[in-house]
Amino acid sequence: MSDYQLEKKQIMTERFRNVLSELPGFCRLYFRAIEPTTSVLTRYGYAVDLRTFFRFLTSGQIDRFSDKAIRDLSCTDLELLCSLDIELYLEYISLYKNQTAEVEKLIENNERAKSRKLSAIRALFKYLYKKELIKTNCAALVDTPKLHEKAIIRLEANEVADLLDSAEQGSGLSKAQRRYHDATKLRDVAILSLFLGTGIRISELVGIDLNDVDFSKNEFIVTRKGGNQETLAFGPEVRAALLEYLEERKTVIPIAGHESAFFLSMQRKRITPRAVENLVKKYAQIATPLKKITPHKLRSTYGTMLYQESGDIYLVADVLGHKDVNTTRKHYAAMTEEKSRLAAKYIKLREDSPEPSPSSDES
Repeated sequence: MSDYQLEKKQIMTERFRNVLSELPGFCRLYFRAIEPTTSVLTRYGYAVDLRTFFRFLTSGQIDRFSDKAIRDLSCTDLELLCSLDIELYLEYISLYKNQTAEVEKLIENNERAKSRKLSAIRALFKYLYKKELIKTNCAALVDTPKLHEKAIIRLEANEVADLLDSAEQGSGLSKAQRRYHDATKLRDVAILSLFLGTGIRISELVGIDLNDVDFSKNEFIVTRKGGNQETLAFGPEVRAALLEYLEERKTVIPIAGHESAFFLSMQRKRITPRAVENLVKKYAQIATPLKKITPHKLRSTYGTMLYQESGDIYLVADVLGHKDVNTTRKHYAAMTEEKSRLAAKYIKLREDSPEPSPSSDES
């Protein structure tokens, strides 16, 4: 594990333990049980979601728990719950006020967020029921919120070129943005090229160290979700962009503790996910103003291009690091618009119907 990954794990472990200290005692048993099979980031997410649930129970929304503190809740208290209580919670978190923040703000949860929060509750109740710490499992009776498929936003081939051109040339940038463009141009092109040429996640990109990249083999090491390390290959265009940036990178003296980072910020520190999100947004607003492009959308673009070229959904799943190929199939195996038009030409409703005339885009 690299120094960066170790530091990141330490930070998340501290955050997880802080949240865990607010939860009922039986939660410690649960989190200890799932520790061998989950990452600390996953456990932190579960802990935050459970804290939200227990705050709801003790906030007065459920009368029989209004005089309880979260840490005083017991397994016996959970047995007093029914499926309707959990359904009321899911309705409540659609839009509610965060009373614990210094500045009160509204929190909104869409169907996917509510589904994730229900999963955290179900997992806890399932564990407690299995260990015979509760006699009933009301969470198993609650239906999962229906998830509506969202349109997959990705870049077309010409938009990919426009995005890279905007980073290289700086056209369309404001005067303030142009002041820094010369200093960040090579880095930004390298980052965009790496996203579009390998499909890595933003967390994987910011974690790359100098010794992770092997230009003799055109490959690099990434730390996947869950902590597993994998080796990914890159093509000649990505190689050229990385090498050009690396020459500039060698002239920069990093801040102590950031010497190993491949990508540096203007402050000579390892670049952060937020900084990467901002630079992608900056160039995307120029190249594709009608599309909301994020680093994850660049990953989707890579997956789409790879599937269109190879037709191999298992290859796409492997390169993207998907554990379940069905996740990949859902996003990338859908019929493309071009294939849809082609399929329409195969169907004749009458034998004597005229042949389709060439469309303008076929001439």
